[in-house]
Formats: sequence, C-alpha cells, structure tokens
Amino acid sequence: MSNGIDPPTLPGCSVLPPMDLPDDSSRRQAGRAEQRNAKQTRSPNCRKTADRFRVLNMFGDFTLRDLSRAEIAVWLLLWRDTKPDGLACTSQADLARRAGIAPKTTGRAVASLRRRGLLTVVFRGSLRRGPSKYRVHPLVSQ
Repeated sequence: MSNGIDPPTLPGCSVLPPMDLPDDSSRRQAGRAEQRNAKQTRSPNCRKTADRFRVLNMFGDFTLRDLSRAEIAVWLLLWRDTKPDGLACTSQADLARRAGIAPKTTGRAVASLRRRGLLTVVFRGSLRRGPSKYRVHPLVSQ
C-alpha cells in the first residue's frame, strides 16, 4: 500500500499464487458437463411432478374461470387423490367433508363436472360396494 501500512495477515501464512483462469471454450465445456450430470441425476419422480404441475396449470389457465367454488373444490380434491393408475377413489361424503360443503352440493358438483367433461365416473360406489372411482381431466374434452 502506498501509506506504508501492510494489510493484516495471519502468522505463518504466505500469499498464494494466482489461479490460472481457463479460457472461454473450456469454461463452456465444463458448464455443459455440469448440465449433463444434473440431467442424469434427476430422480424419476421429477418428471411426474412436472406433469402434475402442467395439469394443474392447464386447469387454472383454461378451465377454472367457468366453475363454481364447489366444482373447483371437488375437482382439486379428486385431482390430488389421483393415484398412479389415473384413478381417484373416494366417497362423496368424504369429498363434502374435506371441501366444507354439503353432501348434496358435492353430488351436484360431481354431476356438473361429468357434464362438462372434466370428470369420468369409472365405478359408482355405494354403502355395500365401497367408494366411487373417478378419472379426472384438466381440460374440457371436445
């Protein structure tokens, strides 16, 4: 320094030589290698998660505005309950309880979602046969 005062140093330490910086082409190659490694180490669940977010985004962007609160709640609960086989298995009473709506309102919402093409009832349940099974669709089928 020009004022004659040396910067503080730890005893016994010496200054390290400067590191050689790689040229631009080797930096790019290292960056590409890191990207390849990152892609290879992604878990298989990462793709499934991205697909689920894509469905939710499509529903929010194109379908949500035309639905009532009960229909939205029922669709979201069924979508969240969907298993890897593509089916959601639950009773209308359980949907009503979780959505905070009356059981009759749940039945009307399920019927409306079916008419709109957002829901397919695969198996109609009852007290003796168990819960119903539904297939959930993010967009109105044409």
